Amino acid sequence: MSHNRMHIWSKLLALTLVVSMLLTACGTSSPSSTDSAKGTSTSETPSDKPSTWIADRKLKGLVFMGSDVTEGMNPEIAAKLKEMTGIELELQAVGHDGSQKALAAGLAAGDLPDFIAYYLNHSGRPEMEMINKASREEMFHDLAPLLKDTTVYKKYTEEGYLPLDTEYGVMFRPEFGGSAYAIHLNIPREGGYESRKYVSGPYIRKDIADALQVDPRTITTSEQLYELAKKIKDGQFKDKNGKDVYPIGPTVWGGIDRSGLYNDLVWTGFNGEGFGRDKNGAILHESQTEYGLKRVEFVQKLLKEKLMHPEYYSMEENRAKEGVLNDSFAIIGDMHNYNIENKDNRYIPIGPLDTVDGPYRMTSTFKGGYGAWSIPQTTEHPEDIVKLADFLASREGKLLWKYGLEGRDYDLDANGNPVPKKEVLDLIEQDPVKAKELGFAGVGNDWGWYLGGTDLDDLKDFGEASYGESVNKDINKGPLEIAAYWNYDEKKKNIDLRDGYAALAFIGEFPKGSMLTMALDKYKESLVRAYYAKDMTEAKSILDAAAGQLKSAGMEEYIKLLEQKDQDSKTKLMF
Repeated sequence: MSHNRMHIWSKLLALTLVVSMLLTACGTSSPSSTDSAKGTSTSETPSDKPSTWIADRKLKGLVFMGSDVTEGMNPEIAAKLKEMTGIELELQAVGHDGSQKALAAGLAAGDLPDFIAYYLNHSGRPEMEMINKASREEMFHDLAPLLKDTTVYKKYTEEGYLPLDTEYGVMFRPEFGGSAYAIHLNIPREGGYESRKYVSGPYIRKDIADALQVDPRTITTSEQLYELAKKIKDGQFKDKNGKDVYPIGPTVWGGIDRSGLYNDLVWTGFNGEGFGRDKNGAILHESQTEYGLKRVEFVQKLLKEKLMHPEYYSMEENRAKEGVLNDSFAIIGDMHNYNIENKDNRYIPIGPLDTVDGPYRMTSTFKGGYGAWSIPQTTEHPEDIVKLADFLASREGKLLWKYGLEGRDYDLDANGNPVPKKEVLDLIEQDPVKAKELGFAGVGNDWGWYLGGTDLDDLKDFGEASYGESVNKDINKGPLEIAAYWNYDEKKKNIDLRDGYAALAFIGEFPKGSMLTMALDKYKESLVRAYYAKDMTEAKSILDAAAGQLKSAGMEEYIKLLEQKDQDSKTKLMF
């Protein structure tokens, strides 16, 4: 074994041991304890228990979402949850530097707490195959029977409530014969529901657009964007520090290759995974088309003419945000109207650009899921966790974890809807870190979401689409002004709602799935290398090699699998 492989193996082994120790640390109490879901409770149920009472016990959850998790609960919030349900909830986070690796190590260790939660936007994510493998090995409880005794989660068993991928790809997979080992989160109550009017894509400094007398909404092709970048360069515009601006800077999140900047040169398909249909209906990956090379040629032109920041694809997020705050980029590669760095609407949206299929049209999934939870087989009282999840998914439960405590954090209006207190809203504005300590989602602590974040319709449930709107009508004034400028409502009327599977949803059942996944990652890396190649000859050589690797990894066979899946109404693709 080479020294390099020994080094990699040692790092993986160390990761597994570290996570194993973490998991052991958050393991269960002894079976006789009354504070764990593992073991039976010896305490009597109070005679005056509320209707929301579950059991007097402590539940521990391990959340493989790293930096997105706030582990600590506000003491008063925790006390209220205990009063209402009898449950003391403890969350621990793992995966700050790699949630997928942490989940893999955790499952391998096998010593899991009462429940786990993890990223999962669709059944094609690597986490899904990990969970499926563990389910085949009987590591998780079958939750399908327990859903029948719930109020909110019972909807998951009703025909037409779940999107196709959630129903047959994530939860009730045919291979499990009606059993369900993963519960998908973030399912809207109605198809097409959105809590906010997001406008994403490239943005331009409004003062520069005005100076050039350009309406950014008329920029609908990559070639028009190129011409605009040249005008910006010739205009010699400055940033807040008096330095020349870069005509095109990276995304507000740093160096990421996003399609919005050159959407008409990206063979994305519906989910941006690189798959799509040609005019004859045949499924192709971008490596089998001319679009990768076309995009490379376009980017090389921007780089060579100094129209694009040389670190567009590699800049750290903090530097990118600093550049945005300093107005150092005339055009930002990608952002959205709720980004705090643009709360004064200095930047306004470009386009949107057309796609390879033709003029832009707003598209969305019928319903989309995000995140999931499972209960290990070692948990002796899975019904209590399902009951807790159902409570947290109810309006009463969401009121607690989204709005906090009545009297302390909000009052109720005549319709019974929460009205956040002005002092809480002021604290969010003045000291967001201090505000977060109040311990509910409105101030940034989503502790209840990991089990109860589903059946979404905040406007109907609480009288406002997002926290604080009922008190401060101007809380989202800036983002909504951008949405109106972009003609969001008009575009929404013509939205293309689709229900089905992502192209990579079946990679786990493909015999060469691991090889193909690696080759797909390599293709994306090769694109960035090709952007910076010395000329198009070298760039073509790089892309040809990546395409060859995809072919060797079974791309053509996988496309045949996709064609077969698309014939089944339960596994229809979304492009």
